Amino acid sequence: MKAAVLEGVGKPLVIKSVPDPVAAPGWAVVRLQAAAFNHRDLWIHQGQYAGLKFPIILGSDGTGVVQSVGRAEDQEWVGRTVLINPSLDWGPDPRAQGPRFRILGLPDNGTFAELIAVPVANLAPRPAHLTMEHAAALPLAGLTAGRALFARGGLRAGENVLITGIGGGVALCALQFALAAGATVWVTSGSEEKVARARILGAAGGVNYRDADWAAQLEKAAGRFDLIVDSAMGAGLGLLIDVARPGGRIVFFGATTGDPAGFAARKVFFRQVSLLGTTMGSPADFAAMVRLVEARRIVPVIDAVLPLEKTDEALHRLGSEKRFGKIVVAMT
Repeated sequence: MKAAVLEGVGKPLVIKSVPDPVAAPGWAVVRLQAAAFNHRDLWIHQGQYAGLKFPIILGSDGTGVVQSVGRAEDQEWVGRTVLINPSLDWGPDPRAQGPRFRILGLPDNGTFAELIAVPVANLAPRPAHLTMEHAAALPLAGLTAGRALFARGGLRAGENVLITGIGGGVALCALQFALAAGATVWVTSGSEEKVARARILGAAGGVNYRDADWAAQLEKAAGRFDLIVDSAMGAGLGLLIDVARPGGRIVFFGATTGDPAGFAARKVFFRQVSLLGTTMGSPADFAAMVRLVEARRIVPVIDAVLPLEKTDEALHRLGSEKRFGKIVVAMT
């Protein structure tokens, strides 16, 4: 089969012929029709991720048709079009992942290939209203956003929600999911254009976080927030605490601007603010996310679709500040 292979930090993704995977008992081989990038692929490429190993086929998101299975009782999956849950071996505790947990695309070979072997337990039928490209854009971002909002954030209809850094896949899924759940959603971005595009998707409004007084602008326009979903942390955490309501929740799934300095502990405990970390999600989280997408006919936002042969070009597009939505790789 053909695959886009990363052979070292900073090296280009090279299309190579590699051996076809084989379905072990309890596993399936999926002929992929589309895959999608996540920011973790860029971090791996830049050497900024734990557990690096090379060569590796990147990619955590994918959809395709089940070609074969490793045991007779799973035969019903053969020929079905599926989503792949990239959260492998979560473990028995829904509260947190176990010691065997890993994400598809490192250390296991990922979805930028014509074929992939994955556990049958990580397959789900593709929502019928989604194209292959839109389905491929859903799994990792949808899982992360869904767990952040619901399992960790406890989102309820009618709440005021802030989503920072709109334009990335997780943030956009969080916007769509929170709106579907009946929340009022505000956003931040470093781009006025992205804030405007978020409004088209249903956001009540937003501010440019490059403005020194962005938090004051936001509080004046929107009031304070019941739930904040963030992936930046860093110096901005103090301002997020400022715009959280008493009893509010701040859920974060990343720290792209580093650890926070000058942490305002007194504001957190006196105002009963909850700081909640989250990573990926459990099988139950994935199933709940897919049900929401199906019930509300949610369609992930795509920035661009490129062929497998242009996977390296797609990787570099991932780092563009102009990107709005997921970058998808089509196999055919």
